Amino acid sequence: MSPLSSGLLGDLDPTSDRAVFRQIADQLREAIDRGRFREGEKLPSEAALVDHYGVSRMTVRNSFSILQGEGLVHAEHGKGVFVRPRPPVRRLASDRFARRHREQGKSAFIVEADAAGSRPQVDSLEVKEEKASQDISTRLGSVRRVLARRRRYLLDGRPVEFATSYLPLDIARGTQIAEPNPGPGGIYARLEELGHRLDHFEEEIRARMPSPDEVRTLRLAAGVPVIHLIRTAFDTEKRPVEVCDTVMAADAYVLAYQLPAT
Repeated sequence: MSPLSSGLLGDLDPTSDRAVFRQIADQLREAIDRGRFREGEKLPSEAALVDHYGVSRMTVRNSFSILQGEGLVHAEHGKGVFVRPRPPVRRLASDRFARRHREQGKSAFIVEADAAGSRPQVDSLEVKEEKASQDISTRLGSVRRVLARRRRYLLDGRPVEFATSYLPLDIARGTQIAEPNPGPGGIYARLEELGHRLDHFEEEIRARMPSPDEVRTLRLAAGVPVIHLIRTAFDTEKRPVEVCDTVMAADAYVLAYQLPAT
């Protein structure tokens, strides 16, 4: 029995002012939202949709293009069009930097990966001293040069984010923070060992469309935005000790927050 013979999709409305390819996209979107096509499942082929709706292949392709632009589906050359998976990772803003994780030797990314049941990996690692940009300098208290740590994070082999941490040289130079592997608990554990006990973090978050470089780095499908997060870490002396500039694939994360009522 073909996928369309079971009532998964309806018929076109010839009296509607809405373009035919948009009507088809509407029906496919509704079927995805209702779970008729599950995550990772292949949508009906172009030929099946052409036969079902009595339209041209170009009309069907235009419908697929709409759904790809919305980030709902992705095309695999020679295989078909598939429903994109839902975000696998819940980033718990109030918990991922808890000191207990550092004391257990876990970085924030490992904590998130463990919670999602995924395999974490870091690649494209670069550590070097460089001149601070005006924005980074301002956030770190008018420093001129910084230690920059750039890395890309993967879950189960898929790139999900890349980040650059900037630290004042008077703190980081000559320490394990300047090594490719900063050790258990990551750079925050090393900062606290150096006497910079962390007090709080401030984050700025915005969503935007990715640059071409970000598309390549994160292997983003068409229409998938990114989450751009800038975090500043402060020690108990209120000194900013790190700025982390992170770009995340928006289809890979749910940002979850717990906020006090008082």
